[in-house]
Amino acid sequence: MRIVRLANFVTASSGGLRTALRELGAGYERAGNEAVLIHPGERYTETREEQGLVITLPGPEVPRMGGYRMLLDRRRVADTVRGLRPDRLEVSDRTSLRWVGRWARRHGVPSTMVSHESLDGLLRLFGGSNARWVADRLNARSAADFDRIVATTGWAAAEFERIGVRDVARVPLGVDLELFSPERRDPRLRHRWAAPGDALLVHCGRLSPEKRPSLSLDALAALRSHGVPAVLVVAGGGPLRPTLQAEAAERRLPVRFLGHLRGRAELATLLASADVALAPGPVETFGLAALEALAAGTPVVANAAGALPEVLGGAGLSALDGPSFGLAARILLERPGRRAVARARARQFPWSASVDGFLAAMGADRAGASPRT
Repeated sequence: MRIVRLANFVTASSGGLRTALRELGAGYERAGNEAVLIHPGERYTETREEQGLVITLPGPEVPRMGGYRMLLDRRRVADTVRGLRPDRLEVSDRTSLRWVGRWARRHGVPSTMVSHESLDGLLRLFGGSNARWVADRLNARSAADFDRIVATTGWAAAEFERIGVRDVARVPLGVDLELFSPERRDPRLRHRWAAPGDALLVHCGRLSPEKRPSLSLDALAALRSHGVPAVLVVAGGGPLRPTLQAEAAERRLPVRFLGHLRGRAELATLLASADVALAPGPVETFGLAALEALAAGTPVVANAAGALPEVLGGAGLSALDGPSFGLAARILLERPGRRAVARARARQFPWSASVDGFLAAMGADRAGASPRT
């Protein structure tokens, strides 16, 4: 079976989405399918990777978005997809690629849309008083355009189920349990940023408004105000980095900004070496970086407004503002066995289970033999 996947907003530093696409594609290939990923780039390219064939089509760069590009040439996208003769289409974009579902239906190709972000949540953050009405209308159109919606958590599914969409597949993402491991804990790395006896906090994620990274600075300030010697390492780039750096300097907070870590092993070592990870984004539909922290044996404080409490289970705590983030971090720092609990929770999310779930949602299986319906 040939599974053609389309996504926007994929760059070398696009974090969770890029990881999910890579791991799922590789899983589809191992299951006996042929996976093709199409995403925007500076120019046309074709490369063969573990996740299958990867095609970039020229797409304009979105201003002030850190290098993200979009597939806007519908004719070229449609011609490329048609030439690939897909058996299934999987789309990872809630807005600008919604038209692909209608194209697939006209051409008799079963289609799936993966809800990697909460349209309802994003519009409530930035969209004004009628945000929910707008989100409901757009979500209803998405559900009508695609044969199946896949949500990675119950929280992500809720915005569709609220408007009567019944057949939403819930399939959690996964984590590389070999790469992200407590065994990567490195005392030398800790000493680079934290003095003996200091608590090392880590924030991994894009520094953009919807991620609310300033809450991590507030959490650090709250901890220190209660006499807890703590430092914060921030891994990730984005438009808010200069503002956050200036804020940290003004408040005299010990924060180290690393930018985007290109090496996955470097990220895994950082997460394993931290004491607590902070995930302040209020509209996360899953939170892959937080799950990677758990796999590395590091408990997480997450925003109570999003999906992460569902993912963390008993391996972390949730909060809504800076002082409560700081309090939750203090509780985790004092909790015995916290690293073993975190690792045990992550073990419940292998990528193999995610691959099986996504294949089942699109009407395939690990034999890769399901014909076009």
